Amino acid sequence: MGGNQPTAPTKPGSVATSGKVFSPAQNLYRPGEIYDFYMYLSSSGEKFSDFNNSDSLFWSMKGLKYNDWTSGENGDGTYMKSVSMPTPDCLLHNQSLYLHAFVTKQHKSPNPKDRNYGKREISYNSFRLNKYKKRHYKLTSNLLTGETELSEYEQKKALENVKYEVLNFWHPNLTVNFVTDFTAWTQGQIPSPLDKQIKFDLVDNYYYPVIFFNNYWNLNSEYMPINETVTTLNFTVTFSPLSLFKWQLYASQQAQGEWTKLLNGGGNDDEEGGDQDVLKQALIETNPVLLGVTVVVSLLHTVLEFLAFKNDIQFWKTRKSLEGLSVRSVLFNIFQSVIVFLYICDNDASWVVRGSVFFGLLIECWKIPKCLDIKVDYENKIFGIIPRITFADKGSYVESETKVYDELAFKYLSWVLFPLLGGYAIYSLMYVEQRGWYNFVLSMLYGFLLTFGFIMMTPQLFINYKLKSVAHLPWRMLTYKFVNTFIDDLFAFVIRMPTLYRLGCFRDDIIFLIYIYQRWIYRVDPTRVNEYGTSMESPEGAAVPEGEEGQKAIAAGEHAKSE
Repeated sequence: MGGNQPTAPTKPGSVATSGKVFSPAQNLYRPGEIYDFYMYLSSSGEKFSDFNNSDSLFWSMKGLKYNDWTSGENGDGTYMKSVSMPTPDCLLHNQSLYLHAFVTKQHKSPNPKDRNYGKREISYNSFRLNKYKKRHYKLTSNLLTGETELSEYEQKKALENVKYEVLNFWHPNLTVNFVTDFTAWTQGQIPSPLDKQIKFDLVDNYYYPVIFFNNYWNLNSEYMPINETVTTLNFTVTFSPLSLFKWQLYASQQAQGEWTKLLNGGGNDDEEGGDQDVLKQALIETNPVLLGVTVVVSLLHTVLEFLAFKNDIQFWKTRKSLEGLSVRSVLFNIFQSVIVFLYICDNDASWVVRGSVFFGLLIECWKIPKCLDIKVDYENKIFGIIPRITFADKGSYVESETKVYDELAFKYLSWVLFPLLGGYAIYSLMYVEQRGWYNFVLSMLYGFLLTFGFIMMTPQLFINYKLKSVAHLPWRMLTYKFVNTFIDDLFAFVIRMPTLYRLGCFRDDIIFLIYIYQRWIYRVDPTRVNEYGTSMESPEGAAVPEGEEGQKAIAAGEHAKSE
């Protein structure tokens, strides 16, 4: 038999999923419904069934009212229980400990063997209390004396080539929320990630209120490692109602954490939550008004960063002349990007970070043909096999005074830079433990570039000063970066970060302020063609106008060169 079979009409508001029709369901609990809750501890993650073991019962309360926001010690519907308990054997053996929570209607039992068992009137959820984190072992020592601050255990693990060890960590606080929500949810139409937590009873067409384990405010820095020396554990559980809006916020943050863990390639709860800790501390410690401003400027920072990146590519893509630009600074940026990429690879950064840094390195390398002439010599091969590659300055760079000023700027710069590099290298060698000479060179160069890298922006300032012109610069890109440096200043006040990093934000401001000052004293008509045949509106080059205006432009250029 063929042909289309007629489908039965559905009720208004109902949804058909996989041939089944679902109508909007109601919450099992109504406002003011009386309920009891039970919490059990177990080493098993399976649904709890060891009700006969009285030691497993952690906490129970009876006669509570659903949608009650005024009860409890503080008058906000919150109840709290704190205990100091012996460390369970399962945790000492690097296993897990789970908290199983049941909420039943009044006088109903979660135990299937009891006569008053509320089979279809129970909300249930479980949560792993311990957290698995990697403890990394790296054999470091002072390269001069051979001494190390590592313990004997850490040295032993490192010598055994154990990169990391997965250990148990414990946090003394947990919040258990009973979600207060009367939305008419329809199965198959619940947005993610709420859909994973709402369970339905298809017989009577209702859903069970959600038990939500909320550990969002548990900072990673507050977790303590569990080993044989830990004999007791402090544990505080807070039970409170939670609105739908807050539940959505917390659930989305938990889902984001799971995605982050997957992107970082970690099956365990790694130490990748450092950025989240910074955000949480900012939320806790920062004034709400300042925090709101920070959120807005964060979005602005992202947009400006993209625009700066876009305009930088456009500038170099259309650039035909290198007059007025510091080629050596461009090449140094490539060297700096290589060092940063090697450093993050040596320190086992996530593939997401490696990918973003590597992409930035490719963009910097893309500028090489724009700055240098590259020739491949197939006749004079290296070892008779590898073609010889030669680099030479472009004609527009050699024939101009820019090269002279660029070399002069780097000459003066070397008087400052090399003593600083030598001093920083000696300091790192004497006071910082390293894994080896390769690690020492990378760490030393990376730390030096992070601390003194801003100095490499000064050659362009020197060239601008000598040429008495700034028309050759990519001002759109510089403007975006200039605004972003002030946004970084705001972050430096709001978010916790090392003092040197904060100072780094302010030192960039000084460089950009000098750029702004130079633009003010060397102001030019954006449409006027300078001595190199370029203008601020046409950085790729334009023909010099004929007639009287052209003669004025040429005269202005010759005057700038003579100065």
